Amino acid sequence: MLATSTADPHLRRIRGQAMPSGHRAVHEQLRLRVHGVNLKIAAVRRGGADEPIVFMHGFGTSKEDYTDITQRHDFAGRSFLTYDAPGCGASECADLGAIDVPFLVDTARAVLDRAGIGRYHVVGHSLGGLTALLLAHREPGRVLSFVNIKGTLAPEDCAGIRHVLSHQEPGDAFLRFVESLRLAPGYSGGLYAANLPHKVRRGAVDSIFRSVIELADHGDLLNKFIALPIPKMYLYGEECASLSYLPLLDAHGVELAEIPHSGHLPMYSNPVATWKRIAVFYAGDLSQRIPAARRW
Repeated sequence: MLATSTADPHLRRIRGQAMPSGHRAVHEQLRLRVHGVNLKIAAVRRGGADEPIVFMHGFGTSKEDYTDITQRHDFAGRSFLTYDAPGCGASECADLGAIDVPFLVDTARAVLDRAGIGRYHVVGHSLGGLTALLLAHREPGRVLSFVNIKGTLAPEDCAGIRHVLSHQEPGDAFLRFVESLRLAPGYSGGLYAANLPHKVRRGAVDSIFRSVIELADHGDLLNKFIALPIPKMYLYGEECASLSYLPLLDAHGVELAEIPHSGHLPMYSNPVATWKRIAVFYAGDLSQRIPAARRW
């Protein structure tokens, strides 16, 4: 199913010195085949003795959302992996129309298997949070903890893309989505909108959007998240504090983390507070924070 992986030797150097795996971040290109589709996945990793943190970015963002982990003293020496999803960032996909959320989940599993990662902690934002949720639900024994950064859990999380797809006027849905973000008030919306055309391929947009809506409406996502028998944190910006399901998450033992001066993109609007809050979650003994899993 999977082909060989390669690492660009030029990317393995900082200031002319080789970066030993396990000590410095290594940039790689992983050649994979998922559902018969050829992929070239751009990834960054750092090895170590502990179980890694796997970071999954959101729609229209990239692995670089998380590479500041190498600058954070509270994560010094911590092993990690982050990568650009198919159709995003520097990754390449031979069939953009094949990309939907189940495809992203299978790609994540292929990346983890190629990297030799058995058990891991996961941090996922937005679409990456949805991908991580479905992967953890499928293989709960591999996931040690889950930081969900405003991941899709309910139909209310899809209002923006639902409106764009239901638009009756002809035109490019992706451009309408970008323009709506650019004009909407809110933290980091303009920055996000400016980056979108450069971070995601248009050919993947429609199938991803429709897949997210289908799962939000019929995928029982909130219940799946609550039922995961691992330490969990739901992190969101203050602009998202009115989400209807936050009290339910709190009642079922999910740690809530509200980041001030931010909205859907706390890592853009308030990265210092976001990283500090994630670091606090990983400090100490996570085994003491396993919530009771109950159905609602």
